Amino acid sequence: MCGIIGIVGRAPATPRLLEALKRLEYRGYDSAGIATLIDDGIERRRAEGKLINLEKRLAEAPLGGVTGIGHTRWATHGVPNERNAHPHATDRVAIVHNGIIENFRELRKEVAAAGRVLASETDTEIVAHLISQRLDDGMSPKDATFETLKKLEGAFGLGVVFAGEHDLMIAARQGSPLAIGFGDGEMYLGSDALALAPLTQRILYLEDGDWAVLTSNSADVFDQAGNPVERPIRLTELSGAAIGKGGYRHYMLKEIYEQPQVIGDTLHALVNPTDRRIVLPTGSVDLAKATKITLVACGTSFYACMVAKYWFETYARVPVDVDIASEFRYRNAVLPEGGAAIFISQSGETVDTLAALRYAKANGQQILSIVNSPESAIARESDAVIRTLAGPEIGVASTKAFTTQLTVLACLAIATARARGAIDAETEARLVGALTEVPARAAEVLNHDDRIRALAEDVALARDVLYLGRGTSYPIALEGALKLKEISYIHAEGYAAGEMKHGPIALIDEAVPIIVIAPTDALFEKTASNVQETMARGGKVILFTDAKGAAAIGEGARAFVALPAVDAFVSPILYAIPVQLLAYHVAVLKGTDVDQPRNLAKSVTVE
Repeated sequence: MCGIIGIVGRAPATPRLLEALKRLEYRGYDSAGIATLIDDGIERRRAEGKLINLEKRLAEAPLGGVTGIGHTRWATHGVPNERNAHPHATDRVAIVHNGIIENFRELRKEVAAAGRVLASETDTEIVAHLISQRLDDGMSPKDATFETLKKLEGAFGLGVVFAGEHDLMIAARQGSPLAIGFGDGEMYLGSDALALAPLTQRILYLEDGDWAVLTSNSADVFDQAGNPVERPIRLTELSGAAIGKGGYRHYMLKEIYEQPQVIGDTLHALVNPTDRRIVLPTGSVDLAKATKITLVACGTSFYACMVAKYWFETYARVPVDVDIASEFRYRNAVLPEGGAAIFISQSGETVDTLAALRYAKANGQQILSIVNSPESAIARESDAVIRTLAGPEIGVASTKAFTTQLTVLACLAIATARARGAIDAETEARLVGALTEVPARAAEVLNHDDRIRALAEDVALARDVLYLGRGTSYPIALEGALKLKEISYIHAEGYAAGEMKHGPIALIDEAVPIIVIAPTDALFEKTASNVQETMARGGKVILFTDAKGAAAIGEGARAFVALPAVDAFVSPILYAIPVQLLAYHVAVLKGTDVDQPRNLAKSVTVE
């Protein structure tokens, strides 16, 4: 999870940029850098590794200037090194970036055709060159940036400074949070308001599609069409707990809205967008040679395992067992020679999952962990670790940790399938291409928030709720039911849609909302039949589907939300978001403690 900081000031910028980057250290990074405006040019200091390496570089070669930008980065594709570290720059522009530019390859060809030489392997540098081309054509910095933004597809947060323009910075947000801070004759930019805490209490949060022109005394915000818009300036308390909510009412809602960015950050660490290949960390467990894969987790992470079982078996053609850790550790599971076990935990400290890991390790399994905390016990005891770059998740009900777990598992399934020869390069490229679209599509899903809030009014009155799904949508139905139970205290159950006739259909009446997860995948017609059976018995169906699905079966539903059309491979990642939003809004309507629901803890470290 990358960090962005920017200052348009009147006092030396570098010490404050560095201090702000330290406040972003919790996000994790493998390189960092700062760029400032000096006279009519741009100077940079970048370093691979920990922030202390950049600090040493700055001690050796101080950086002046009152206007500048800074960045902490996790590697995308290519080796983590100074060349790929942000900020990226031309002789006219320096830029910092969070997210993924989906049409990177097309834009790279355009830049190369114009005779520009690229110094890195990143998608970010392309944006700097595109803006520079327009500046060379005589456009103003504002117009050059606006015209470039029109060409970008994906989810991103950008901070841009211009050589010779000491009283100017431009910011842009599409699915990647950015905050603007108002100082005394200074303006600030941050991907995390915590980074701005020592600088100001007055903060403005950009909305999706916004871009802003900052000077030392002003911030003019524009929408995607270039029209001026007003965004409220909020007074924050100087405490991490308050500022960390980013202007949202609850941590959970903030974390739901962070998903386009953190999914993109996680993909950046595992995907080479140039050739659409998965690049796993050095030293990863060789799943391609595993005789069987055992997936183990608790709670929401268990549902991520259930989705992954479909992916591994469908694409990699390897047998998979899925277990709840608290059951696995006691059932004396028979584990085959040459098997691999994957353990998934947000905290990396879950006691049942750790015990299950030790059992698998004692029985000769290769151990791979997927965690959000690389220094955790589960990570330390694993043969290999892949981190979900979700950043701190404070809300007890897991949201962004879940979708980043799915993202990592999707990448693992593709890499395993390719290594086993179960899919060819063309299929890998298609699946990776579908994955790289997810951050932008996730941002589109969030645009349905008002619609989902309205649907929540009906659900909040219910005593019981059913969730239905087939294939990879079945675990999302289970997750939706869990979310509703966790934070609204309404009884809810998730079922495989084909099981309705084997019992649960007896529960259906006009008082029971039926939430159906129904992307138009290979199983859609089967799901549609189940929906018709439900509606014929008076079921109050709320349908999460896409436009094609809504046209097919939406007419008889109580309500539907038409989500973006995506490859069926990635639909569980995308469809997790609306069930999170529905649970959140129901809980708010019922007045429960959304972030700290009763009887629950964030990390379960006792049995």
